[in-house]
Amino acid sequence: MASPRRAQHAGPPDGGWGWMIVAGCFLVTICTRAVTRCISIFFVEFQAYFGQDYARTAWIHSIVDCATMLCAPLGSLISNHVSCQVGIMLGGLLASTGFILSSFATSLEHLYLSLGVLTGLGFALCYSPAIAMVGKYFNKRKALAYGIAMSGSGIGTFILAPVVQLLIEQFSWRGALLILGGFVLNLCVCGALMRPIALKEDCKTAPEFLEQDYVPEAQKRDLKQMSICSPLIKVWSHECLCYCSWEEYDFLLMPDFMVLAVSVLFMAYGCSPLFVYLVPYALSVGVSHHQAAFLMSILGVIDIIGNITFGWLTDRRCLKKYRHFCYLFAVGMDGLCCLFLPVLQNFPLLVPFSFTFGYFDGAYVTLIPVVTADVVGTSSLSSALGVMYFLHAIPYLVSPPVAGWLVDTTGSYTASFLLCGFSMIFSSTLLGFARLAKKIKRTHLRSLTSDAGTKQHIWTNGAIAYSVTAELDQKDVEFLAVDTSSYSNR
Repeated sequence: MASPRRAQHAGPPDGGWGWMIVAGCFLVTICTRAVTRCISIFFVEFQAYFGQDYARTAWIHSIVDCATMLCAPLGSLISNHVSCQVGIMLGGLLASTGFILSSFATSLEHLYLSLGVLTGLGFALCYSPAIAMVGKYFNKRKALAYGIAMSGSGIGTFILAPVVQLLIEQFSWRGALLILGGFVLNLCVCGALMRPIALKEDCKTAPEFLEQDYVPEAQKRDLKQMSICSPLIKVWSHECLCYCSWEEYDFLLMPDFMVLAVSVLFMAYGCSPLFVYLVPYALSVGVSHHQAAFLMSILGVIDIIGNITFGWLTDRRCLKKYRHFCYLFAVGMDGLCCLFLPVLQNFPLLVPFSFTFGYFDGAYVTLIPVVTADVVGTSSLSSALGVMYFLHAIPYLVSPPVAGWLVDTTGSYTASFLLCGFSMIFSSTLLGFARLAKKIKRTHLRSLTSDAGTKQHIWTNGAIAYSVTAELDQKDVEFLAVDTSSYSNR
């Protein structure tokens, strides 16, 4: 099978087929993130059918989320070195198989493997490559494009939450899982939309790469030797795919990326249990099953508004350079919502919570790839997003069971929600202090530079350039000017 021909562009086209990429990513987020959220609706059914406690049942949702994020670098690898289309189609087949096998489950362990590992792996091959493709097609309207694409998670949750509850009532949880298995096959259609694009900044051939000053001499010799001896390297060079693998993850040592990564760890720990335990918590305070599912729907549809409005706002010229602060503000607001949740114990009070939490959840989810692109650049975005979502894996795996253990131990959801809230607030505070420290350091360096009183003047006389750095009085300037003119008249 011939590799797909890549369209050549000097920069992101900011439109055209890019809107079809946005539509494909929109459907991918519905089939991955929205469906993952709706797994929490099965929580009570699994707990009743298998007779297990909160902590053991919560592992199902944790493993799905963990596998999705843990295998995100694998999705980026397949997208970078094979094809984004192939990766997403393969992921759709694996996710569908996982749901279908889960409908025949006889134990929680069965669900851990089929619904957790297999479905999560399939979602991983789809999620980060689809998001990275949007970043390759957009620059000026990047935040808006991401807002529309990521709103699929909210729209999907709004539509699927009551539909899944209805499917469970009509066909039992087994039939609902079987139907969801057919639904996620639409990921294969989404994969077909992901037309590859080659940008000038990430399309260096081996000869062009060897001309770069930052490449060590030893690596240049190795690459030259490989280019002479290996026909495969020559083919990759011809197809602009030989952008040496050792340069793909150099962003890992960037201080800004390291701080963002640590912040994401705490943010991921705080956000995951809420989606698992919102429905069980609502049921525990006397809310009906349909009202509890409706809370998830509200959260989902307001999530859409957060996606699009924050995406549009942060694309405005006045807010474009403050995207980091918009991101940490949204994360902090979600943390505050979690702190107040234990005192909201009836449906009329839980509705405003779903509105507020859903809005700011949509806001920061939209800004994760945008902020990442601002830190590492478009050429490294696919690999960077793979790492970012990989960092979600451990918190997603650990936080719901820990929250479930706290519920089993204390008999209340209060400790679980407080831990989530403080974790997200710490994430926001950490990133805020890091940005503030960077700004203070930059201001200090500027003051040192201005106090140095050093000026650099460059004189050229055609063939020779002189660089002089010092404080010169007017006589020195006149002397050099005369000397230069006399030399040029010879």
